[in-house]
Order: sequence, then structure tokens, then C-alpha cells
Amino acid sequence: MIQPEGFVDPTSATKICKLRKSIYGLKQASRSWNLRFDEVVKGFGFIKNEEEPCVYKKVSGSALVFQVLYVDDILLIGNNIPMLEIVKSSLRKSFSMKDLGEATYILGIKIYRDRSKRIIGLSQDTYIDKVLKRFNMQDSKKGFLLMSHGVSLCKSQCPSTPDEQEKMNAIPYASAIGSIMYAMLCTCPDVAYAISVASRYQSNPGEVH
Repeated sequence: MIQPEGFVDPTSATKICKLRKSIYGLKQASRSWNLRFDEVVKGFGFIKNEEEPCVYKKVSGSALVFQVLYVDDILLIGNNIPMLEIVKSSLRKSFSMKDLGEATYILGIKIYRDRSKRIIGLSQDTYIDKVLKRFNMQDSKKGFLLMSHGVSLCKSQCPSTPDEQEKMNAIPYASAIGSIMYAMLCTCPDVAYAISVASRYQSNPGEVH
């Protein structure tokens, strides 16, 4: 990097500085952080998941711990409380971190538990309510029918006149598809077929779509 204003060495004004530590905000910072985190957790005995590089696993006898990284947020999951505490203690020695306690939300996904029935689940009801409100559908009738029987969408239903095209330009069709797709990928796989049918017409949707 260039020498910062006020810190220029008069005898070497044309030289540049070599960074010895990543600076927050630089495009290289996130990569440096990820490499450092990967190095540290592997030193604790964690194994990176090949399909999901942000997921790490550690097994010790019957104890099992998963560590999920999202930018600089860490989610710990395990079946052994003492081992979880050891992992948190080890992380504190390497990073400045804050323990937020039992997880209730992650990436807008609610984590709910029913300990009496030994149930743990994920819900995006708050996110879905926000999506409905954004598209003025908060008062629409709710139900379990994902796609009405007999509905057939095709390319011939796309706008055929400039007036129809202008009318549809004001409708955020692709944005709605994308918003629902996030819920589909996280917690609502049951809407996958309806989304796959509707998403074919994102570039030029008609009123029927």
C-alpha cells in the first residue's frame, strides 16, 4: 500500500509499505481472515467439510461438534456440553469473540426447540411475513395449496403489446421469485416445484404468470 498521508518517510518517499497484518475494509481482508480461521480450527482437530467449506466437524469418542462459519459469525452445535465449552475456550485464546449464548436466530432463520419432545427445528415465518408485507400480500388468504390444480403456464402468456409490457414492468416478479427462493433453499423445499415453474418467466412475465 502507499505510505499514508502524514506518515511518509522523506528519505524513501517513492517506496510503498508492506502489510504485515490485514486491514479491515481491504478486499484481501476477508480472505486473510478465512485462511487464519481455517488454520486455527484445524489446529484444534476440526475437519473441513468438502462440500460445504464453511462447516467443520470434530469427533472425540461419542462426542460430536459442528462449527458453522458465516463471515465472522460462528454457530456451534454438539451433543456434549463440556466439549463445546472447551472449543469456545480455545477460540477465545486465538480470537477476540463474544459468546451470545444459545442460538435463536441465524441468517434470519429461527431455531426453535421443544426439549420435552426432543425436537429442534428451523422456521422462517418472520422472514416470510416480511416478504408478504413487501409485496402487499400480508392480508392474503393462507393455505397449504402450493400451486392450484390445472394451472398451466407457457410462453404464449407473455406480454404481446407495448401496453401489456409497460404494465408488467411495474410488477417486481423476479424479486418475488428470488425472495421465495431463499426460503425454499433454507426451510421450505416443498415450494420447489412451484418456484421452478414460475421462475421460467422471470425475463418477460405476463399477468397470468
